[in-house]
Amino acid sequence: MIAIEKDLKNKEKEMKLKEQKALEFYHFLKDNGCILFEAIVGSQAHGTNTPESDVDKAFIYILPKEHLYGTDYIPQLRVNADYTGFEIRRFLELVRSNNPTILELLNTPEDCIVTKHPIFNQVIENKDKFLTKICKHSFAGYARKQITKAKGLDKKQNWEKDRSRITRKEILDFCYVIEGNKSKPLRSFLSGRPYEQLFCGVVNIPNARDMHALYYDEEAAMCFSEGLSKETKEKRKAYLTEQGRSFGFGFKGIVKVGNSENAGISNQIRLSSIPKVDQLGNALEPIAIFTYNKDGYTQHCKDYKEYQEWLENRNETRYVDNKEHGQQYDGKNLMHCKRLLQIAREIAETGTVNIRRPNREELLDIRKGRVELGGLISWAEKEMKELEVEFENSNLPEEIDEEMINQLLIKIRTEFYLEK
Repeated sequence: MIAIEKDLKNKEKEMKLKEQKALEFYHFLKDNGCILFEAIVGSQAHGTNTPESDVDKAFIYILPKEHLYGTDYIPQLRVNADYTGFEIRRFLELVRSNNPTILELLNTPEDCIVTKHPIFNQVIENKDKFLTKICKHSFAGYARKQITKAKGLDKKQNWEKDRSRITRKEILDFCYVIEGNKSKPLRSFLSGRPYEQLFCGVVNIPNARDMHALYYDEEAAMCFSEGLSKETKEKRKAYLTEQGRSFGFGFKGIVKVGNSENAGISNQIRLSSIPKVDQLGNALEPIAIFTYNKDGYTQHCKDYKEYQEWLENRNETRYVDNKEHGQQYDGKNLMHCKRLLQIAREIAETGTVNIRRPNREELLDIRKGRVELGGLISWAEKEMKELEVEFENSNLPEEIDEEMINQLLIKIRTEFYLEK
């Protein structure tokens, strides 16, 4: 747990630092008149926003000459999760690939445009020329990803139905004692004796992956166990001192415990040095042979970390929506799927992009799970097949004229820098 929390805090600190630097650079660009276009995107632009919706923004910038000519070219700028920018060259590269997010930004409704540099009109005037048959793959590809996300059995919100997956476990929960042709949890084995893991000694069994021999230090337990009274422990220590014997073998236990910074960080079993005989000369025999599923524990730590990050960053309204409608799909993903496929069909049929959707209520019903979401997936699969034919029969070009993009970029840079 300590390791997970520490990792999350470090990651959060690093992200905040990056965002702070990005915000400072954004203001530098803005102060120097380098923002070419900025707009509100997402649900506000689509017309599917609700009172709880976030306000997402995106912008396009042009780097000052010194950044362009040097080695510190910055193609994209992530100010925060809801605010991303694209340098003009990177923007036009994504336009060339008919990236849906970029085409939507380029076709932002007028009421969502925050700022627009006159030079950027040269890009907007050509927006319909940028549409090609590549849209069939880009929009349908994005839609297919939304389906995959929507019906993924591993969506974090569905993990909560399996409490074992989101409950923090320890190394000992992945250890099993071998008893004949069966196994039992090491925790059960220890508590049934009882043995305390603190006084256990472990050695690897050669040529047997993740198999270990387990020894127990009775003398150390008698001297230091918290389960015994202070009087009992002192008497035992006095007796051993009188006999000239040590207070045990100094085994390290099975796992590291305590409140130190390093406790709980490793996924390794602790190994001890095991003598061949005890202090009376008797052969020292293991009390058990056990296996440790290290891969399982490592995966559990990864899953738990991802789940904690999801809890911290999840959109609470979206989470409640999905939980309340009770269907095994994410309504927001499927809303985006339908929207993307509708836009794709309009591109094939009309050669234009319409971001503001006329079927707002239908899309919101999908998000809220008020329709049968499984049926919507079947519709989407059928629609994608039909789009193959629609694009094949459309008058759209196969791809963008690369030279047109190149000349447009040169023209914009030349004019912008001349003004400066």
